[in-house]
Formats: sequence, C-alpha cells, structure tokens
Amino acid sequence: MLSTNSKLIMAKFDIVLASASPRRKTILSQVGLDFTIIASKINEDFSIELKPKAFCEHWAREKANDIAKSHSDKLIIGADTIVIMNDKILGKPKDYKESFAMLKSLSGKTHQVLTGVSLIHFDLGIDFTFTECTDVSICFLTDEEIKKYIYEYKPYDKAGSYGIQDGFSIYVEKINGCFYNVMGFPIFRFHKFYKSIKMEYKLID
Repeated sequence: MLSTNSKLIMAKFDIVLASASPRRKTILSQVGLDFTIIASKINEDFSIELKPKAFCEHWAREKANDIAKSHSDKLIIGADTIVIMNDKILGKPKDYKESFAMLKSLSGKTHQVLTGVSLIHFDLGIDFTFTECTDVSICFLTDEEIKKYIYEYKPYDKAGSYGIQDGFSIYVEKINGCFYNVMGFPIFRFHKFYKSIKMEYKLID
C-alpha cells in the first residue's frame, strides 16, 4: 500500500526496472521515464497452485522484492505477464513443440492476457501490486502459418508464444483493453499510480 507519510519531501528518487524485457524497456522509455535496469533472477514456478490473477501478482512482487532487498532507497518495478486460455496459464514456450501447441490452442479463439505489476520502495513504505487484463481475439491459423511465424520470429521469450507488436499482428482480429498490456506492461495503470506517488512526495521530473 502507499504510505500516508506526506511530511517527507524529496526532489527525485531513482527508478529501477527489475526486468530484462526489451518490450517493457521500450514502453517505459517512450513516456520519458528515467530508469535503470537490474534484471531479477526470479523465475516463475508454474507448479504453484494459484489462480491466474494471484499468480502474476505473486511473481511480479517476487521479482520486485528480489531487487528491492538490496535497493531499499529506490522505486523498483516488477512485472509478470501470462496468457490464459480456457483457465490454463500459458507462460513462455520451452521449445518449438510447446510454441506450436500454444499457438494452435489460441487459433480462432479469444484469450486473456494478464500482467501483474509490483512497485516497491521500502524506505518510503510503498508496496503496491495490481493486475491488468486484456481480451485478445485471434483468427484461425493454419499449421503452415504457425510454423512460418515460429521460424521467422522465434517467440520463445514471450508469454503465449506470440508478440502482438511483431508479425503476429496480422492474426489479431481485435483486442478489448490495454494494447500495451499485451506487449507486457500496462503503461496507463502504472502511470496513474506513479503520478499519485509524485504528488504525495512532491517529486519533480
């Protein structure tokens, strides 16, 4: 939760993105945010029994907390994106076979993309986590289209085995919700909370 201590006045604090994701880096950079990257070493354990929302929030906070433990004076941003199809969590595919199976399961259907985002600044008492959900409808995919996409884009680092911002975009019929959430970071929800932090602590850019 956000600290209610408004007596502390700061000019600026450092921001750290606890992720090596190039897409999250791009999204945060395009809104002019000044930050550094210290990638968390935490990896999701898909064997834990959690509902999708709790799952991505748990791992987003674990990633943020991993870095915050040694950087308590900085605002740490952790994030975790998953794809949900028929109540099943799809993470990043391990190999071609798993990638093909994931895309085959998404073909001609609507699925959900959930991103958990966690913001921690231990020195200021900030510890806040939320989830954004977007519905994504995919057209029918032939086996050849799936094979061609995997061969050309090698989507092994993407939840659900696709990137909405790359060549897979021609197969996305429609989305309902935040586009950037599907890329891996819901910038609107994040920035809304970040603005509240700036107001409370009288931060300057």
